[in-house]
Amino acid sequence: MKKSLVLAMAMALGVTASAYAANPFSDVPAGHWAYDSINKLAAAGVIEGYGDSTFGGDKLMTRYEMAQIVAKAMAKGANVDKLAAEFADELDNLGVRVANLEKKADNVKITGNIRYNYADYDEDGYATKLRSRIWVKGQINDDWTYTGMLENIQNLKDNAGNETTNFQRAYVDGKIGGLAVEAGRLPLTLVDGNLYDTRADGVVASYGKDVKVTGFYAKPTNQGKALSSTVDLEYDNVYGAKVDAKFGAVAATAGYTVFQDGTFTDGAFSEKWDDNKIWNVGVAFDLAKDLNLTANYMDSDQEIYGDDDAFVIGLSYAGAKAAKEGSFGVYGKYYDQARSTVVAHTMNGAYGNHGFKGYMVGANYTFAKNIVGAVEYYDLEDKWNHSDINTLWSQVVFTF
Repeated sequence: MKKSLVLAMAMALGVTASAYAANPFSDVPAGHWAYDSINKLAAAGVIEGYGDSTFGGDKLMTRYEMAQIVAKAMAKGANVDKLAAEFADELDNLGVRVANLEKKADNVKITGNIRYNYADYDEDGYATKLRSRIWVKGQINDDWTYTGMLENIQNLKDNAGNETTNFQRAYVDGKIGGLAVEAGRLPLTLVDGNLYDTRADGVVASYGKDVKVTGFYAKPTNQGKALSSTVDLEYDNVYGAKVDAKFGAVAATAGYTVFQDGTFTDGAFSEKWDDNKIWNVGVAFDLAKDLNLTANYMDSDQEIYGDDDAFVIGLSYAGAKAAKEGSFGVYGKYYDQARSTVVAHTMNGAYGNHGFKGYMVGANYTFAKNIVGAVEYYDLEDKWNHSDINTLWSQVVFTF
């Protein structure tokens, strides 16, 4: 047995010197370097020697003998995870079920949710869908993980069997030196979701904690459109940087985003656009316990329909927590956004073809553990033709 192994197992067991008898093995004298450690392991019942009062420290140990020692050490509560992993097959042959080994199977965790939602779009009809998501998260090593998400959406508005199933997330995240890195098909949220909030194919890297600097480069993969829209603005790539800082109860952010190579379409008219460069600043802070105020401003260098900036102000109180039955929240937002400041908005309501302004109010409630409902009302106006865009949206989400 190696010196380091004897010492490590004795330390893992944490057996005190008073817990063992002197000289259990005739071939381990009191002056031997491993005397204390071997005696501790013997007193704990982890090692037994060869039945002739000898330890046999000079003999080579078989994997089966080593597995027996590991099993006994684990039964005594020793933390020998690495040894257990190394001798997993032998332990299995011994009929030993070990929680730490079974934990290895939990390297991959599967969670998910099912959401039913209904939206009434005033004069533009309604939509009702059932969305199922399965999340898979795997531990690659101590520093890196993998996340995948499979999504199925069923359109319940008709009986045509309209549904889609897509692999919506597939990315790794971990550390490179002091950098936190995500790469792959990942979630990308810009300006609290008022500019962009959906998946993207690319890489995001950040550094810092209370003051965090983040840079990103990606291809937008699901750019949103207004309801019944003939106006569309899509981009090939997006890159940018932002700084987030916390000052006590106040969180502040500032960023710069560039959407590259835009294509603008309005009915039959279509043309290529230059890069859309957007500056943004924002702040969030608590007015009182559970009462939070947010404010964001954006300014784009592309003027569409005579407008190029945005203000979004939000107010929220508490919030429904899936694990806490009876928890609830209420919230609202005011929007005034140019079309160039919207690529894939986080909102659940429909918005104007040419930019929009107006408000949203909503509430959520946890009916039972992991069953949460929400309802939201949007009263918006198209900024160019002043048409009303009203949405009553509701959902119930079951999480597992």
